[in-house]
Amino acid sequence: MKIRLLILGLIGALLLSSCNKSVSYGKVDKTAYPTKECNYQLSHHTELSGAQIDKIVVYKSKRELYAYSKGKLLYRFTISLGKNGDKGNKIKAGDYRTPEGSYTIVRKRCDPRLYRSLMISYPSKADKARASKLGVNAGGYITIHGQPKWNADGHGDAYTLSHDWTEGCMAVPNKDMDKLWIAVKNGVKIDIHP
Repeated sequence: MKIRLLILGLIGALLLSSCNKSVSYGKVDKTAYPTKECNYQLSHHTELSGAQIDKIVVYKSKRELYAYSKGKLLYRFTISLGKNGDKGNKIKAGDYRTPEGSYTIVRKRCDPRLYRSLMISYPSKADKARASKLGVNAGGYITIHGQPKWNADGHGDAYTLSHDWTEGCMAVPNKDMDKLWIAVKNGVKIDIHP
């Protein structure tokens, strides 16, 4: 069991370095990205089509993500956070915390390591100002993403969802990421609460 945990930890550390890159995406990215392949893979899942999500709310303390359409709750997902996700707001790159505040989905990305991802607009102006005042880099590249390749089929969801393992991102099972991918467009608001 200890060896398995060590191997999973090493794999996770190697795979998740993208969640804390010093990249800022504060505005909605309207550039066309190679999402065609991701969309094609989902084209046969007709059960995933339906209402568009217009708001996402995350409660870090509950490890839950709520997705709404016109005020109606469509989905409730269990999530994993950054390794220090419950230790307050994200302050700097490398602190393994998940940010708190109001953001926007700015980019959808097929991710070769973490299935699919929805990038949020962290850091905001307030996040940058706070980091600058402290003399640190606010970090960036925070997403809602799927699972690492070793858990592509979901066999390890019970394990990954019982641990905070990202570098600040919010991770959901791939089956839940499919639902978000279909129903979320760039510009959707996301509120992340403690």
